[in-house]
Amino acid sequence: MSSTATRLWFGFLAGFLSHLIFQGGFGGILYAAHLLPTLPWSLASVPPLGVPKSLSLGFWAGLWGLLYAVLERRLTVLHAWWSGGLVFGVALPLVAYWFIVLPLKGAGIGGGFHLAMVPIEVGFHAVFGIGVAILFRFGLALVRRWGRAQSEMLRG
Repeated sequence: MSSTATRLWFGFLAGFLSHLIFQGGFGGILYAAHLLPTLPWSLASVPPLGVPKSLSLGFWAGLWGLLYAVLERRLTVLHAWWSGGLVFGVALPLVAYWFIVLPLKGAGIGGGFHLAMVPIEVGFHAVFGIGVAILFRFGLALVRRWGRAQSEMLRG
């Protein structure tokens, strides 16, 4: 697999898994603290394809992971790797959610910016960005390690 294809694959995978693991874990903690009314994971189907909600959101998170993979080198140079993920999560997906997704769903800009929900939404997206950065970096390290092991096997 080419370097670009590898980076894009791990970007998608990091975004998908960050949604399920990091955002899901954060939501579970908030649910346990009685700050969220429901658990973040849901198998309820969503239109138009009837895919479970958690997988649908994971797919969209994977697409955000693709964008992270494209921007990762610049973000790392500007902010270091983990804080670059934090900046990514809060700057791009959250802003798109507030100013594009919610208005398209009829909720208005920011869903009305309910004071109790703003820090929770910022937290969800910050955790997502950090999770993407961690999983993306881990995936690339695995590929490098596997590549070195393959070359050593061929040499010796």
